Amino acid sequence: MTMTVEAPDLAVHLGMDIGGTGSRWVACDQHGTEIARGHAEGATAHVFNSAERARLTRVLNDIAGQLAQRSIPVSEIHAGVTGYGPNVQQDALALFSATFSVPVSLIDDITAAYHAVFRPGEGHLVSAGTGSFGVYIAEDNSQTRIGGRGILIDDAGSGSWIALRALDCLYRGHDRDGCFDAMPHLARHIFAAIGGSDWGDVRQFVYSGDRGRIGTLAVAVGRAADDQDFVAIDLLTRAGIELVGLAETLIARAGPRTLAFIGGAIDLHPLIHETIRKRLPAQELRFPKPDTALAAARYLRVP
Repeated sequence: MTMTVEAPDLAVHLGMDIGGTGSRWVACDQHGTEIARGHAEGATAHVFNSAERARLTRVLNDIAGQLAQRSIPVSEIHAGVTGYGPNVQQDALALFSATFSVPVSLIDDITAAYHAVFRPGEGHLVSAGTGSFGVYIAEDNSQTRIGGRGILIDDAGSGSWIALRALDCLYRGHDRDGCFDAMPHLARHIFAAIGGSDWGDVRQFVYSGDRGRIGTLAVAVGRAADDQDFVAIDLLTRAGIELVGLAETLIARAGPRTLAFIGGAIDLHPLIHETIRKRLPAQELRFPKPDTALAAARYLRVP
């Protein structure tokens, strides 16, 4: 998906939203008017890992190529990148600078997502995509963060968490019964997404892929729930409960405020929305669809 109009002979601000399953970019003129947008594959700022460094480099080169093809002269860049932090700051900036010879400012995806939804001090944000986290940014820009520590530690309620819990249930059932008959719909949809039902197929998919690839299996869990698979229904309900837990922790630590829930995992199935609403009946809830890349481009206009 791309959208382009003639680029003006003015400063062009480029915003990026680089995540594990996909990357999006938006170019705006100096007035904040969108002039172009596009997308690329996913990446992270985990540049201490050679494979992730290569992925990020590939994404940046792809975006630079798209901009060059459309003759869009970028003057500065503001990017939200999954996994970005002080420990990778210099290496990540070096990769951007090697591709774009313009000023670059980087923030992590958590901060970028918040600014796309709220002004500082306005509300609490819970995000569930490939991973999950909660964040509140105060008016003084201090942050209260919950979760966001990756699938090996937690990321409860995220797409990756749902996918891994589904695989765990499938194979525990197989160990018990010698087959997948107790969860036929879940097995059918999961194995269709993987491309095979042998353990070798599953092992290769899980252990040779990244968390973004694993997280795509959550879509299969949603389809199984549509087919009334009781395990899938339970998993999606539990995912909603976990996300409510992030919200409740933010409220406990930073006080009651409007709650916004975003991310692809939120929309996997109506059960997740229903669970959140049921367990937070007294809270003001939002389920926005933020354009983080556009917000990043417009953020450059803030003095």
